[in-house]
Amino acid sequence: MDPRSLVERVGPMYSLPDVALRVNELLSNDEANNAQLQQVISYDPALTAQLLKLVNSAYYGFPSSIDTVSRAVAVIGHQELRNLVMTIAVTETFKGIPDELVDMETFWFHSITCGVLARLLAQRCEYKERERFFVAGLLHSIGKLLLFHQFPKESTEILRVKDQGDEAIIEAEKRVFGFTYAELGAELLKAWRLPPNIWQLVENQITPERVNDNRRDTCLLHVAAKITASVEPCAVKTYDFNEFDPSYSASAWQLLGLSDELVTSLVYEASEQAANILRIVKPNAMLVFISVHPEQRIAESSSKRDDPRAIRRILN
Repeated sequence: MDPRSLVERVGPMYSLPDVALRVNELLSNDEANNAQLQQVISYDPALTAQLLKLVNSAYYGFPSSIDTVSRAVAVIGHQELRNLVMTIAVTETFKGIPDELVDMETFWFHSITCGVLARLLAQRCEYKERERFFVAGLLHSIGKLLLFHQFPKESTEILRVKDQGDEAIIEAEKRVFGFTYAELGAELLKAWRLPPNIWQLVENQITPERVNDNRRDTCLLHVAAKITASVEPCAVKTYDFNEFDPSYSASAWQLLGLSDELVTSLVYEASEQAANILRIVKPNAMLVFISVHPEQRIAESSSKRDDPRAIRRILN
């Protein structure tokens, strides 16, 4: 078994909605104009409604209401539109994943947080094209869902070594399946016709230092994924959220040229933005993260942005 043959066999079960595929195709080929995008999106009333909710949410904070798709596209731009369409579409694609392996609300909080954090890191690294990092972060763990759904028994056995660290899980995946979740996820993204500058990052995120092309880009996704996993693991596990010790590659972090002092502030900002997105696309996910002290609200936690534990309290 190899990743490509597995995706070819089960891919139809995990196909994105036609409207999402069409939007992505238009944007990837630089063929899109606002009228075309409006027409495609308007064919899907549910997508249209969620898109407008997001554009009018606190995540953007526009001063006036945006009530049409055409205005939404004009205001947020094409690449940000891809982000929102992919977020809405992918969170509705995967169903029937065993609860004992992954809590889907936790998974999507993890994934969206990683997407936002990857984009924030790209901004700090002064990338001109930042939005593709959101998509790469959003989808960096998508291969795990295929493994959980298709091979629940084997995945259960693999997760038994989770307390030994990510490296132990990766080695177990290679031993059992012959490939990693990252390689499988990349094959799915190819099937979705996402561009190479997204799926290649997903494919190589585990060992970015071994990549010759796009090494810095791959290191950025690697760091974002490791930081996010340290704060919000995507699989069901026992975890002490008072611990904050991302295990990203030191060489990857050094290549980005960023300081350690940035990490906590970026994590807080990413978690806050992810919460605002989730309130629209996956409102039930918010219930998972309500603090045991519900009286502690955003206003209180905002004064504690230097404390990683404070991000647990921004979600009410």
